[in-house]
Amino acid sequence: MITSSTWDFKSLLALAQKTEHRPANPEALVKRSALSSSGAMKILVVDDSPVYRKMLDDALCVLPFEKLFAASGRQGLELFRLHQPDLIILDRLMPDLTGPEFCRSLRAAFPQSCPHIIMLTGSSDTECLIEGLEAGAHDYVTKPFRDQELLARVRVGARNRDLQKQVEAKNRLLEELALSDSLTGLPNRRAVEIWAHHELESAARHGFPFWMVVADIDRFKQVNDTFGHAAGDVVLKRFAEILRRNSRSSEMCGRLGGEEFVMIFTHTSEEGVLTAVERVRAELEAVNFNFRGCDLMVTSSFGVCPLRSGQQQVTFSSLLDSADAALYSAKRLGRNRIELAPPGGNKRVAR
Repeated sequence: MITSSTWDFKSLLALAQKTEHRPANPEALVKRSALSSSGAMKILVVDDSPVYRKMLDDALCVLPFEKLFAASGRQGLELFRLHQPDLIILDRLMPDLTGPEFCRSLRAAFPQSCPHIIMLTGSSDTECLIEGLEAGAHDYVTKPFRDQELLARVRVGARNRDLQKQVEAKNRLLEELALSDSLTGLPNRRAVEIWAHHELESAARHGFPFWMVVADIDRFKQVNDTFGHAAGDVVLKRFAEILRRNSRSSEMCGRLGGEEFVMIFTHTSEEGVLTAVERVRAELEAVNFNFRGCDLMVTSSFGVCPLRSGQQQVTFSSLLDSADAALYSAKRLGRNRIELAPPGGNKRVAR
């Protein structure tokens, strides 16, 4: 479930794959570089030969990487699951899994991960090299290897992995920005719609309550016109804080645009919804804003609409229309109040 109080965009976009935590294989050999830190790159060596593991350990000691060692392909997969290393040096021939089999198993089990894989091979046969590269390896080094060649290829892999991480981080940031309101930090309309679409389907299928609440700050234009847009921004951010503080893990709050916000409640009664909305209304009313030496009280109006029993093909937009109509009814009746949409009423009122 995605929460609005501790908003998690990764959950919304399924950007991170959840992994199961099990005890590490007791036979797995893990060594950590003296120069490693929590931010250091991790390199996994998978080789069934203790001689080559020692040779690789010695060759890699000049690099500030956290080093992990596995004596078999299956140990290597387990260590990868536990530690998610950035680079893998992989022997092509092992008793349980060949290098290409390891690569295919890794890609199948961890499709979201993309470590840089260097395959060690004692064969210069072109077909063998092609098989490894097509299975998912990025590079290869022939045995017996020269330390300087190995280190050069590892450094290239580390640079590529670092660039890849930067791109991934920027993409995640862009995705989060596309779903968040830059001023308040709340989910924007697109994010609310994505969340609401799935919740509405579940509510219609399983029959649990779903409530749409539209909130609008009263006479907000006067705040901007009298005290400036910076003052208006202060009001918007304060109201967003109140909404966030009063949202549970099964609820959603966001900014639709301008001074209009939305709250969505599930698995709760009419009384529970109205109590929560009243708490938000009262908290904003109690805030003493001071702009240019003038004290100012700001209020808000609310329109509430439920997903009614037996309704078919209800959409986010149709519920929003009904809640919006109730909101403007609250405006006409004096503002600073809550109005519940009547059954069957879904006509949007002109602003």
